[in-house]
Amino acid sequence: MSFASASSRWPDVWLATTARGISSCGDFLAASALALALQSAGAGGLAVSGLLLAATLPLVVLAPLTGRLADRVDSRLLLVVAGFAQAGVCLALAYAGRPALVIGLVALLAAGLAVTQPVLSALVPVMVRAEDLPRAGALVQTAGTLGALAGPALAGLLVGGFGTRVPLLVDAASYLALVAAGLLIRTRRGGRRPGPAAGPATPASAWQLRRDPLLVVMVGSLAAVVAAVGAINVIEVFFIRETLHSSTTVYGLVSGSWTLGIVIGSWVFARVARRLADDGALLGAGLALLGGCCLAVLASAAVPAAWLLVPIWLVGGVGNGGENVFNNLLLARRVPDAARGRAFAVFGAAVQGAGMAGYLAGGLLLEVAEPRPLVVGCGVVGVLVVLAVALPVRRAVRAERAAAGSAVPAPMGPPGGVEPGTSGRDRLAGERGAELATELPTR
Repeated sequence: MSFASASSRWPDVWLATTARGISSCGDFLAASALALALQSAGAGGLAVSGLLLAATLPLVVLAPLTGRLADRVDSRLLLVVAGFAQAGVCLALAYAGRPALVIGLVALLAAGLAVTQPVLSALVPVMVRAEDLPRAGALVQTAGTLGALAGPALAGLLVGGFGTRVPLLVDAASYLALVAAGLLIRTRRGGRRPGPAAGPATPASAWQLRRDPLLVVMVGSLAAVVAAVGAINVIEVFFIRETLHSSTTVYGLVSGSWTLGIVIGSWVFARVARRLADDGALLGAGLALLGGCCLAVLASAAVPAAWLLVPIWLVGGVGNGGENVFNNLLLARRVPDAARGRAFAVFGAAVQGAGMAGYLAGGLLLEVAEPRPLVVGCGVVGVLVVLAVALPVRRAVRAERAAAGSAVPAPMGPPGGVEPGTSGRDRLAGERGAELATELPTR
């Protein structure tokens, strides 16, 4: 794995942090504004789930291509071209009227995200020395999460006061931050230049996810939980707006509480992660935090008023933030630099694909049931899935430790967090915003 060999380039880290925060805010602003517009216009759960699917499908389908692009094409070129393209698409989205056109443009917007997400995720570790990676990763992830926190709240205010066009125009402007970052960041990755910080080249083709059982189990268990609880992303807007009779402004503010919890959790558990030198311990701790997230979803079904969701979702978000730190740390430790763009793309595609199943289920279930019992169902199924995957996780950890005990371990990088993924309003996994800070495509 390659890190900066000289001093860390903190100006580049701050540029990436700023761009990540602004673009993430725009992502969640647009997603929330469109979801609120559909709900206010009387559209049902299928319409909202269709919107979320359009915002997610390109991240899954294009992952094999965009991951290789991130590893082989100059990062500056990708950020500039994708940033301009996304700004143009969002500008067109602000003036689109027909639902079919809106869904098509949302899919194009997500195609740009499928490019920029692995580029930024793989670029940050090259900016800093190994010992500075935890701080750099936490900064960039926090910026993305704060953007995701501000986006829904801002959407609630702007949609209530101006309709959907103004939020979408603001989103179009936010993508120019990616263009500026691409032009100003000195650290570069991809293309034929190895870059001043790159170490010995490792062929990207040498890395395969299936050859690392611990990563296979990590991705599989997270995807299973996300599929189980992902329907909450569709259900939540109807639960808060119709069942709890709250305004669009309250919806935006309450929905940001989970994201605020992610910020808190990422910093709290970054300190914990530095003490966990064993990869198996990281995997087990991440699964335990996933279980806590599912319990928070289950507890939220009992509230009589929307404001009571705030402390529950705050706690769930803390667990989500810790789970992000542990998963991203495993990827940073175990994937060589030359394949890191592809690794983040594969990870994001697995999580987003699982989230798509939840989106579709949420839309269908809202046609036949009320939101509150569906929230209960999401929480119960999520907890059961966590219990079910605990056994394969334990077996993978035992196999990893047995292999480590019978062979001389290869040097590995120190703990650190790197910013993944995130898509539509994906909460436990990652989102649009996760970019990959994975926000359990659930709350």
